[in-house]
Amino acid sequence: MTRDDPRVTLETMTTAQNRAVLADAQERAARAEGTRPAPADQWDDDTTGSYDLEARGALRRVAGLSTELADISEVEYRQLRLERVVLVGVWTEGTQADADRSLAELAALAETAGSEVLEAVSQRRDKPDAGTYVGSGKATEIRSIVAATGADTVICDGELTPGQLNALEKILKVKVVDRTALILDIFAQHATSREGKAQVELAQMQYMLPRLRGWGESLSRQAGGRVAGGGGIGTRGPGETKIETDRRRIRSRVSKLRREIAGMATARATQRSARDRNAVPSVAIAGYTNAGKSSLLNRLTGAGVLVENALFATLDPTVRRAQSPDGREYTLTDTVGFVRHLPHQLVDAFRSTLEEVAGADLLLHVVDGSDPDPLGQIDAVHVVLGEIDAAAVPELIVVNKVDAMTEDDVLTLRRALPGAIWVSARTGEGIEQLREVLAARLPHPDVEVEVLVPYDRGDLVARVHRDGEVLSELHEAAGTRLSARVDGGLAAALEGFAAPVA
Repeated sequence: MTRDDPRVTLETMTTAQNRAVLADAQERAARAEGTRPAPADQWDDDTTGSYDLEARGALRRVAGLSTELADISEVEYRQLRLERVVLVGVWTEGTQADADRSLAELAALAETAGSEVLEAVSQRRDKPDAGTYVGSGKATEIRSIVAATGADTVICDGELTPGQLNALEKILKVKVVDRTALILDIFAQHATSREGKAQVELAQMQYMLPRLRGWGESLSRQAGGRVAGGGGIGTRGPGETKIETDRRRIRSRVSKLRREIAGMATARATQRSARDRNAVPSVAIAGYTNAGKSSLLNRLTGAGVLVENALFATLDPTVRRAQSPDGREYTLTDTVGFVRHLPHQLVDAFRSTLEEVAGADLLLHVVDGSDPDPLGQIDAVHVVLGEIDAAAVPELIVVNKVDAMTEDDVLTLRRALPGAIWVSARTGEGIEQLREVLAARLPHPDVEVEVLVPYDRGDLVARVHRDGEVLSELHEAAGTRLSARVDGGLAAALEGFAAPVA
């Protein structure tokens, strides 16, 4: 009986014979397929399971299965992806230098959002074109620029109407983003706290509501029957279209977010009222984004908050206690930075946070002295302060980053800002002068007292030092003689310790 005899079975062969038959069969099959046979001792390898594990852990690229749409304008909901961008600006007022600075700021915003700027173009017009923002002819030219650079996104330096956005995407065949959507995207990346995330989501929902789009006429369909996802018999006929359903859901979400933010604002107001009861003066740090507000807070209080050379690095307000050179305590609040043409959706959503500025006793307006247009930054901040009813708060302008300024820039800005304080939060230059000016500008208690406090009431002495303004202090045999200015509540507590005339 030979090995090729069909009557030979595995049960009648030895283990060695089994292996020989299997190897021979494998070799014949490999020759038939034109491949090299496996090693003869492969069946003795006990690591086959490890090969399976390695295969499961590896990634194998399968070509031709991408489902990304070629026409981006037909995507209903798509995460904002800014990678290779072309900037487009319409210059309607000011000088050419102003237009260039605006585009430079837009480029910084785009880079903060995580994109690479390839090209920037601007157009001089009396007003933006109502149909396509730049006009149909210029839109065709921009399409050629987009094709030549390989960009996948166009960012416009302004807020586009839903019609302009749709028209530009049809012409350019790439994603079109306006300045408002860009800033909202940066805020969404930087929001960390629950309140910050809710405020950003509210602003995004308000921006998205009038800009809902879909696949052609799909949003005009009405639900009917089980095939269409309806409720079957009795539910057909005129009803809610899909776009109406989406709008209703967004409005419902907006209402919920407003309630949540209102609840958080109540907690913030409670904390603020507690500070008011204790007569603790409050100082708010405000200014243009990336002006160095957080760095200044760290210099004055040692707070250790995040400092990053990026736009809108701080979204959540930080409140820290500080002490003036004369021993008085006050609070310093770091707030979100402002920017030119700050979206009104963000101002509305962050109104509860910006109330910290409106309710402050003093406003530290931080200006980036090394910026090409610091006076323009000041004007932009004043516009936002007016929108949040904080224009009446006493203001102290602090010019930061003097270490990065030239002598000519310092002289020019000193003439424009005669009462400003000049500091460098990075090197510490001018910080002590700022502390002294802060102490002088803080509100002073209105009740002047002359008391002799017994030594067993050291708590009152400490309270006078903490909440009042000590003019003089003497230690006598009967106690501590204090001449100070205090608020009405503390004056009532000290009423029984009036000092006899010396």
